[in-house]
Amino acid sequence: MTDLGARAVEKLTVSRANDIDPQYSPDGRYLAYRAMSRPGFEADKLALVLYDRQKKSLTKLTEALDSSLSEFVWSPDSQVIYFLTEDRARTALFSLKLSTKKIEKLLDGQTTSSLQISPDGKTIYFLKQSLNHPYDLYSFDLKTRKLKQLTDLNGELLAGLDLNPAEDFYFESEGDKIHGLLLRPPFFDPAKKYPLLLLIHGGPQSAWQDEFHFRWNAQMMAAPGYVVALVNFHGSPGYGQAFTDSISGDWGGKPYRDLINAIDYLRENYAFVDKEKLGAAGASYGGYMIDWIVCQTDIFDCLVSHSGVFDLRSEYGATDELWFPEWEYRGTPWSQPEMYEKFSPSFYVKDFKTPCLVIHSANDFRVPLEQGLQFFTSLQRMGVPSRFLYFPDEDHFIQKPLNAELWWKTVLDWLATYLKK
Repeated sequence: MTDLGARAVEKLTVSRANDIDPQYSPDGRYLAYRAMSRPGFEADKLALVLYDRQKKSLTKLTEALDSSLSEFVWSPDSQVIYFLTEDRARTALFSLKLSTKKIEKLLDGQTTSSLQISPDGKTIYFLKQSLNHPYDLYSFDLKTRKLKQLTDLNGELLAGLDLNPAEDFYFESEGDKIHGLLLRPPFFDPAKKYPLLLLIHGGPQSAWQDEFHFRWNAQMMAAPGYVVALVNFHGSPGYGQAFTDSISGDWGGKPYRDLINAIDYLRENYAFVDKEKLGAAGASYGGYMIDWIVCQTDIFDCLVSHSGVFDLRSEYGATDELWFPEWEYRGTPWSQPEMYEKFSPSFYVKDFKTPCLVIHSANDFRVPLEQGLQFFTSLQRMGVPSRFLYFPDEDHFIQKPLNAELWWKTVLDWLATYLKK
């Protein structure tokens, strides 16, 4: 905290973990912020902490809640804090009364963000989206608990499209109940058989949500006639912090088996899934998992790896965030060589068989370009059908419209080559 008049700086917290998003209460007495407890771990639980400026004391407000806060707002009278958490591929809205420290869930089953509150404190406003509907503005009456849509920005465009909603499914894997979202293609006919396309999220401590994603849009993936599955495997947030923690040190273990078990479950329980046509695509950690799949199984007809980690050792020496691999792999390549070797696809090149499209960009400093080049070179040397799509002007994400158009055309053409035969 800085006193502009006295030009004095006061340190309020001593934690070496992440303290972020400080917000004054409207009356100026309190400062609330989100905080992690474990230094060096970027996916630790974000709890709500309150600093009392009069008493100069800190109080943890959401320790009993087994989920991370994504954002929060103060009530105008400074008596209540409203906040969002990830909750099983969607979000949940909570209230917390400062006088009692009571936490109450107000709304769930929606995917919301950008919280705002009315000046009279009676209404919460937010953006809401779903797999088949882009953002619109909604209001939520705090007394009646009624949700109201205020805008219909894309109504005219959406009216001409057949966009199916997300369907939740659950299956058992590694001693836990794993959650996924299933999307049927447009003009779906239950009497037909459709190829199954598995999308693998990045992070790895991230999660698929019921959202209209700009880059990895599930509707675009389903449009050619695919059943799309989005699985929140071990490591995904929204299912408790222990579940999120479980991927660290086990990148190619439980998450990989979750995905294989998901495929088995979907093939057994959905008659319209074609058991003979299977593809998968992913980026970042999802790209790593594609690289890992190539050397672990040959059940897929084709794969797409975007910005995937191929060799954990060389990636360590080139990435822009060293704390991440040191946490995830329990140390450095020289202190934990077995960990870096165990889950590096580069050590299993002799097992490569599945056709794979590799995508990487010159300005990717998170997972540097050489990871994609190494993977593509290995595929080529093994005689595996493969292509390399290179973007000289993008980073970890494809964000320029013309580049995105090329990305989509290349990816969909690649999938069609093997899944539409």
